[in-house]
Amino acid sequence: MAFRGQYEHSLDSKDRLTVPARFRDELTDRPVVVKGPDTCLWLMPEKAFDGLSDQYIEPHSPFSNNARKLRRLFNSGASECEIDSAGRIRIPRHLADSAGLDGSCAVIGAGTYLEIWNAASWQTENEKLQAEFGAIAEGMSGAGE
Repeated sequence: MAFRGQYEHSLDSKDRLTVPARFRDELTDRPVVVKGPDTCLWLMPEKAFDGLSDQYIEPHSPFSNNARKLRRLFNSGASECEIDSAGRIRIPRHLADSAGLDGSCAVIGAGTYLEIWNAASWQTENEKLQAEFGAIAEGMSGAGE
């Protein structure tokens, strides 16, 4: 299943976030929440997390300074979580703080994972993306300069 769509949920006082119901079955086996390269968190099945690491991080030599830095960032910024009976995950405070999560959140489908944004930050990011959509698409099509 691909993660698609945009959903609004709130982070409660115990740092719990409701996972959109349609995605819960995909995340029942040890989901992982991890810092993304943007100001958001990624939520994905453990297999997807391991796949990203296996494909993009592990092939690089541990003798490379940048490879070591990326391993540290990716793995130290990750936390396994569980979906409770109410369909919520608990986001560790240090991860919530890194993404500026404090109340209203946008949960965004990104194909193989979900992104969790501060709702206001997502609105700003989405407006920028919409303004750049044509240029991004053209640049990635191979037709651009």
